[in-house]
Amino acid sequence: MNQGEAAYARLLKEIRCGAFQPGDRLREVEVAERLSLSRTPVREALRRLEADGIVEHRPRLGAVIRQLSHAELVELYEMRIVLERTAAEMAAKHAAAAEIDALRDINAAIAASAPDEAPALNQDFHRGIYHATRNRFLLEAARSLNNALLLLRPTTLADPERIRIVADQHEEMLHAIAIGDVAAAGEAAEVHLQTSLRYRLKVLNA
Repeated sequence: MNQGEAAYARLLKEIRCGAFQPGDRLREVEVAERLSLSRTPVREALRRLEADGIVEHRPRLGAVIRQLSHAELVELYEMRIVLERTAAEMAAKHAAAAEIDALRDINAAIAASAPDEAPALNQDFHRGIYHATRNRFLLEAARSLNNALLLLRPTTLADPERIRIVADQHEEMLHAIAIGDVAAAGEAAEVHLQTSLRYRLKVLNA
């Protein structure tokens, strides 16, 4: 990849891991120094992030990572519920036993994880559900949602009790998927996302 693409990929990774948070300014000079790149590819990367809806340009501030409004947050979760319910239902039809075993391993790691480890593992779990659907179009729809998901900060997986609830709800999904119960898998996924939305709104209003 060229320098612009490299800057974009590295900056996206920094946002994904939480090094940059919604509301943070992305000053070209500082970002260039952090990534050990010149300002030109960084400028190109910022333009791409703006086109993706991750960054917005504000007068007198420059590039800033977007913060979702209350309405946008609810709309995002409405879309997640549609996609993840469908993904769980399709996984119940198509998931291989080895895939279910791998998802159970990830969920066990989530249950035993610290709050700083849980978010990345949780992303791995949901990505695994999508891959188990065997549907490239659903997978692409999920990828297009990922940019908006980067703007969901801070994490709701900030305490052991919340992590336990997530792991328990994941297990309900996996049980339904493993026995091929399409309706139960979809219902478990929707309950899981509705619970996540409640926690997310709680964090937002704190």
